[in-house]
Amino acid sequence: MNKLRVIITGATGMVGEGVLYECLHDEKVDKVLVITRKPSGYLHPKLTEIIHSDFADLSSLKESLAGYNACYFCLGVTSLGKNEPEYTKLTYTLTVNFASTLASLNPGMTFCYVSGAGTDSSEKGRTMWARVKGKTENDLMKLPFGKVYNFRPAGIKPFLPLKPSQTFYNTYKYVGWLFPLMKAINSDFVIELKDLAASMINVSLIGYSKNILEVKDLKILAHAYP
Repeated sequence: MNKLRVIITGATGMVGEGVLYECLHDEKVDKVLVITRKPSGYLHPKLTEIIHSDFADLSSLKESLAGYNACYFCLGVTSLGKNEPEYTKLTYTLTVNFASTLASLNPGMTFCYVSGAGTDSSEKGRTMWARVKGKTENDLMKLPFGKVYNFRPAGIKPFLPLKPSQTFYNTYKYVGWLFPLMKAINSDFVIELKDLAASMINVSLIGYSKNILEVKDLKILAHAYP
């Protein structure tokens, strides 16, 4: 089995931190490169971290980005308070620019993009963020990667101690009690962050029959041991 050499973005957010943690503790992952605007706070023999403020310009990083076979793109922003051009720049343009650079350097790479439940593949719906995410997914799948998988989680239950500095912290401390209820009503709505991270690692090794992965697909992959 080939070991994974992984690039992670968004490692200071809830999803990205969970993915980073799992990669550092999974023997199937040999090397991890984090590209981040601020330190992740992790130290590990597998881990290399590059602080980079401008994700629109990756020219200085090309040598460092070569030689990897998977990318877990967990970087994202909320659409609240943003108009469509602004959200498009921070979501679509930033993501596709980063991915295009990686595709040119590592054409056999598996690229995993954390999108979200409700994303609009038609790009024509009423919901702005869903259209933008849909266009991002669609254009990522046109790039010359080995495989592209679009992850559409809904409710995500964290497994790491939440840090007060994380945006999600203030929300979770008030609504965390809802997760057991949501899971009881619809088990396909909620996924453990640990399982989400495991599904990324496993899909990079064994693949999957679909490019768009809903919660039920992620749960299958989380326990599909390669």
